[in-house]
Amino acid sequence: MAKHNGGLELTWTDKDKAILSTGDGQYDYTFVETSDYRVSEIRLLHFVDRVEAPTPGDRPDGLPEPTDDNLLITGDAMHVLDALNKIPEYAEKYVNKVKLVYVDPPFNTGKTFDNYEDNIKHSIWLTLLRDRLRQIKPLLAADASIWVHLDDAEVHRCRAVMDEELGPENFVGTVIWGKADTSRNDAKQFSTDQDYLLVYSRSENWRPNRLPRRAAQDAIYSSPDGDPHPWLPKPGHAPGAKTHQGMVYAVQSPFTGELLYPPPSGCWRLGEERMWAALNEWAPYKRVLLDDAEDRARICDLPIGDMRDVEAMLLDVEPDEAQLMATEKQDGVLPEVYFINEGTLIQVKGYKPEGLVPRTFWPFNVVGSNRNSKAETKRLFPGINPFNTPKPERLIQRVIHLATDPGDIVLDCFAGSGTTAAVAHKMGRRWITSELLPSTVNTYTKPRLVKLVNGGDPGGVTVVKERVAAAGVSLPPGVEPEDAQKFQKVLRKVLRTADEPLEDEPLDEDEPADVDDLDLVEDEPDQPVEPPSPLTISLDRELQKVLRAAKKFGDSPLDEAETKVLTALLRKVAAAELTALDITKTVRSAILQRTATADRKTTMWHGGGGFAHLEVGPSMFEEIDGVIVLADWATRGELAKAMCAQLEVRYEPNGIFAAHKGSVRYVVIDGLVGGGTVASILDQVPSGEVVQVWATQYDDEAVTKLRRERPGSRLEAIPDSVLDSYRHKAAKGSPFKRRRVAELSAIDGNAEEA
Repeated sequence: MAKHNGGLELTWTDKDKAILSTGDGQYDYTFVETSDYRVSEIRLLHFVDRVEAPTPGDRPDGLPEPTDDNLLITGDAMHVLDALNKIPEYAEKYVNKVKLVYVDPPFNTGKTFDNYEDNIKHSIWLTLLRDRLRQIKPLLAADASIWVHLDDAEVHRCRAVMDEELGPENFVGTVIWGKADTSRNDAKQFSTDQDYLLVYSRSENWRPNRLPRRAAQDAIYSSPDGDPHPWLPKPGHAPGAKTHQGMVYAVQSPFTGELLYPPPSGCWRLGEERMWAALNEWAPYKRVLLDDAEDRARICDLPIGDMRDVEAMLLDVEPDEAQLMATEKQDGVLPEVYFINEGTLIQVKGYKPEGLVPRTFWPFNVVGSNRNSKAETKRLFPGINPFNTPKPERLIQRVIHLATDPGDIVLDCFAGSGTTAAVAHKMGRRWITSELLPSTVNTYTKPRLVKLVNGGDPGGVTVVKERVAAAGVSLPPGVEPEDAQKFQKVLRKVLRTADEPLEDEPLDEDEPADVDDLDLVEDEPDQPVEPPSPLTISLDRELQKVLRAAKKFGDSPLDEAETKVLTALLRKVAAAELTALDITKTVRSAILQRTATADRKTTMWHGGGGFAHLEVGPSMFEEIDGVIVLADWATRGELAKAMCAQLEVRYEPNGIFAAHKGSVRYVVIDGLVGGGTVASILDQVPSGEVVQVWATQYDDEAVTKLRRERPGSRLEAIPDSVLDSYRHKAAKGSPFKRRRVAELSAIDGNAEEA
């Protein structure tokens, strides 16, 4: 168990070990020591193929450019992340460069961990998550964020692990995705409506992008004074006098000359410098220390002795002159702080924000539901069972919008059906995505991304659908088109006539219902639904009202005799009950016309860009009867490539040298190194440099000669020295590293003497 560091810590079985997928391309795990070569080895990434397409020439302007520097990698995320971090050609591109990591690990539910006992399930899942977080962290840019998508099974434990690995100070929030658009009546206890996204930042200074504002939200802002920036009036004060004494002081009105203070418990809304700048637009002001501690103490509800000195803002000209200046100013664009009620009350301008701060609850009607995501997958792969847990593209779109800008790098190391990569590509972001299972890559991930690049993915966020007011319709201020649409649905039911059937509203007109996701209820016989009472008016009463009004105002076209005759006739008609007029359809039609809305569709993705498909290479080692040896493929040039990866140096063959970093040359030899071989190598090593020779065999003469003739140089054995290096690295990361490193050093020394 890891050594306690003094902070809150979650412990679990085998926490100090690493988790290993026991077979390539399988979700099957076991615990191993962190020095085990199977988790320590840095695997090579092999090129499979490249997919790319030109950007369509008829593509509209203003859309993000398609990206082509993207990676799809087949293999265990453990090996993928190690390669990105440690193989120089990848590390230079991605370490400290990734702007967003979206992690949707296998939930500890369903069939993924069915082969394990409950207590081991949690340990496996937590170790898997912890290890991936540690590998992801070096890749994060300074202004990056990481989003982990979870259900109820592990969210509480995950928060503790993320606090431990990323720091509790970097916790941003928990986003709740309302994934269900209907209840599950077959649930044993509760019908679960939500998933969670735990959001952490690389540093406390991270800020998300704003969400776009809607027209109805902007309708409350105006510019009655001609200010180029729309605003709305706000009180000049805000609560918080007790904790903001420095914002409680006197302001002299330029209109009346009287001293104005915030009301009890209130302080001025704007900071001192903004207040000062705005007031000086009305007239010149000066700061003066007044003997008003008693007045300010009353406002702050504090003893006078607790009040500190705060300067008042007083006019720096005569009151008459200030009044003339202020009156003139009032006829133009008002300053941010302005006066009402003949100069006796202060207000401020609340300017329209550039965007909306994101909230932590994301409903399905905004970012999509489980049913939407399955429908998207079915459209992409007709005839194939949908991926178990796809995420709707609108959900991923919002995450990417908040956390990145076009051209930024997005990483998802549990690709699944490839939604994150697909949406990132559509939004002009660069991306890296990996998936353990080749079957998933070949069935879902790669075919989807190929369609995407070739412009054959019409679903998801390819087309943005926005509800807008219909042509010629102006909705009332503050009424969103979506609200008008809902209003119309209700209105049609309320003002339904007897000759019109009651129709069920589909859950979503664009998405087919999925039986597994619908509200499950027992069959009940259909019951007839009576239409509501018709909406009627009485013609005789309405006409009599008209006649009385016309007579009152003296503009009736009938004389008194004609009016009496018409009134008598209307009474006879009313007695016969002939004047009730059904106006349901007329009223409904008029209201529907005034609140009509329509869908406006904009195609945002047209194809283009590309990606490289890589796969994690096999291990350079294999185990035979308990002995670790080199794999058959790891010979000559291939061995040199694999060794350069372990040494974290760039493979750049140049004559006998496999790599060169600083003043060190690297030689990898698949064979025996003797004294003659060392002499030949040293003849080619420039003066002032040293060499590391890694060989499958060497003799004692070679070791002695290399050390004597080029001090600082080394001769190491493959695979023994490589395996020893894994043990040393694991020991340095151990909570008992001093003792363990000392033990290994002693072992190495004894071996050298022998």
